[in-house]
Amino acid sequence: MNTKASSPPNKWLVAYNSISASLWSIVFFNTVFLSLALGQPHVFVKTNIINTAIQTLAVVEIVNAVTGLVKSPVFTTATQVFSRLLLVWGIHQYLPDSPANSHWCYTTLCLSWSITEIIRYSYYAQNLKGQVPHWLTWLRYTTFYVLYPAGVFSEVYQIILSLETAGYYYGWFLKLVLVTYIPGFYMLYTYMIRQRRKVLGPKTKKAKPI
Repeated sequence: MNTKASSPPNKWLVAYNSISASLWSIVFFNTVFLSLALGQPHVFVKTNIINTAIQTLAVVEIVNAVTGLVKSPVFTTATQVFSRLLLVWGIHQYLPDSPANSHWCYTTLCLSWSITEIIRYSYYAQNLKGQVPHWLTWLRYTTFYVLYPAGVFSEVYQIILSLETAGYYYGWFLKLVLVTYIPGFYMLYTYMIRQRRKVLGPKTKKAKPI
């Protein structure tokens, strides 16, 4: 029996990551099915609330990092979570009439996020059990090359499309947020590249969650 996975903190983490992977699978299949069957703006109308709820659950990751349950850098984790919360709450909920919500970039946003998170949470859950297949490790540390830029592009485009709807003061706030994407993307992207070298380098060691 894996005593690491059976300890109370790790039982919680295995459950959280497994549930999160399942929830993001809902986002993925909803987005694909509705995109093919109905298209926009129906994709947004029918997925908006549940997508916001699922993304909001990621706040737990900040708590896990702060309390030391996981070894993820607190600042990096918080940056990624809050940038997404800005989208789901600051645009999808606060600006429901924004043209960004009925645009194709909402679809690419959901696809980029959901595929990334299905892989990431599945990797974490299996890692805690000590049963990570090589193909899942490869996906975790390779797909970000495409999914991160696609996700960031979709986020930035959503914000740009929302500027006119946001009003004067909130519009300026969103413009300031756009500026932070430059160092933020560089920080997260290079961090993942370094992690990939550690895990999939010439002398690959047992993968650890980040």
